[in-house]
Amino acid sequence: MEVSEVSKNKKLLIDGVPFNVEGVDFVKPGKGRAIYHLKLRNLINGTLSEPTYHSGDKFDEATITVRDMQYLYEEHGHYTFMDTESYEQHVMGEENVGDKKLYLKDSLGVQVMMWEDRPIDLILPKAVELKVVETESALKGATVTAQQKMAKLETGMSIGVPAFVKDGDTIRISTVTGSYVERVGG
Repeated sequence: MEVSEVSKNKKLLIDGVPFNVEGVDFVKPGKGRAIYHLKLRNLINGTLSEPTYHSGDKFDEATITVRDMQYLYEEHGHYTFMDTESYEQHVMGEENVGDKKLYLKDSLGVQVMMWEDRPIDLILPKAVELKVVETESALKGATVTAQQKMAKLETGMSIGVPAFVKDGDTIRISTVTGSYVERVGG
C-alpha cells in the first residue's frame, strides 16, 4: 500500500511492528514530492510517533483480527481473557490494557485485537455495570440542586454520581466518557 492510500485507523506493519494510523496530514510543497505526516500508535507498547513520509513510500498492511473474549482475572499486572469460541486463554500485560482495567470485572464480555495470535488491544463494551462500594454522604438538599458526590466502584474507579446513589447500588458507566449513565439496581 502506498502512503497516499493510508487513512485514519488503518493498521500498518512498519519494521515488523503493527501500528494504528491516528491521523494523516498531507503537504504539497511548491517543488518536489508530496509529504505525509502520519500520527502512528504502536499497537505493542502504545507509544505515539509522528514520522514523515514522501509520496511513493510503501507499507505492508498489518493483519489484525478481533476476537470475542471474556475477562477472567488479573494477577501481578497480567490480565487473563478466555476466547468464547475456542476456550483458549490469552494473557495481556498492563501496558496494553492501560486505564481500561478500571472497567474490567469478572466475566465481562470484551473484544480483543489479536496480531500473530497475540493480544495487543482491548475493545470494551460501550457501557459496563459496576457496584458502588463506597460513597460520600449526601448533603441535605443536594437532590434538588442535582449536585454530584464521589463514589468508589468495585474495580477501584472513582467517579461523580448523583446524590441518591448509595453503597451497594449497581450503576451503569459509559466506557467512552468514563461517566455515570444510570442506576440499574440497588
